Amino acid sequence: MKIGFIGLGIMGSRMATNLQKHGYQLIVHNRTPEKANPLLSKGAIWAENPASVAKQCDILITMLAHPKAVSEAALGDQGFLNALSPKKLWIDSSTVNPSFSRQMAQQANTRNIRFLDAPVAGSKLQAASANLVFIVGGKTTDLAEAQPLFDCMGKRTLHIGSIGMGSSMKLVINQLLAVSMAAFAEGMTLGESLGIPKETLMNILIGGPVVPPFMASKKDMMQSHQYETQFPLRWMQKDLQMSTQTAYETQTPMPIANITKEVFQQAIKAGFGDNDFASIYQFLSQ
Repeated sequence: MKIGFIGLGIMGSRMATNLQKHGYQLIVHNRTPEKANPLLSKGAIWAENPASVAKQCDILITMLAHPKAVSEAALGDQGFLNALSPKKLWIDSSTVNPSFSRQMAQQANTRNIRFLDAPVAGSKLQAASANLVFIVGGKTTDLAEAQPLFDCMGKRTLHIGSIGMGSSMKLVINQLLAVSMAAFAEGMTLGESLGIPKETLMNILIGGPVVPPFMASKKDMMQSHQYETQFPLRWMQKDLQMSTQTAYETQTPMPIANITKEVFQQAIKAGFGDNDFASIYQFLSQ
């Protein structure tokens, strides 16, 4: 089986590598071609554009940064949707808003293309070690076809419901990650201003009942202020923007998420956008 893979960034490159390790032939495309070199050196086939990927693959996976990038790859001048054969399956693992997933599903359906929205929970380390969690919206029959691929890239698959529900659950998860990280950073900053040593604060708070477990993976970053990117701060701000946009569409109050989104935007303007999102701690404490 030939798998098309479009989007070879921090997450996509590692996901594609795990598919390759399991013997799948890959047809790959990325806006920055050199990011494909490690895969090409092990037998992947380069495609000059998304349409070329579609013409050669049996299943297509996209892992792109934002809805605009997905739309351009799918519907642009060399987009893949018009090049996929009828009944082929497109799996979008990008983090996008639910209404966008449903729009893409409609575009696919008019071309007799099947669609799953399947964003992932996890960052760079989980992608590399095939420990991602796939959060899926779509038909159970399509999920059954995709499951062997998910098993190569992840440790668990959650079928949330119909198309758009995978994206919905992913936005809830990322909203909580962002808000929790900002609240922790603010609490640390307060504690330090009161004279409590950083090390003492971290040792008491991380692993305790008021701090989420994921914070343990950010401890070394915050101690050293070396924020090697696992999940860029700018993409977390993008996800908060999509969460608040979705809340507007559903008339759901989101005051805390809106404030956190603006704090992250200020951090981007201050030069933290390409750092891991844990660098919100350094931004707030400087």
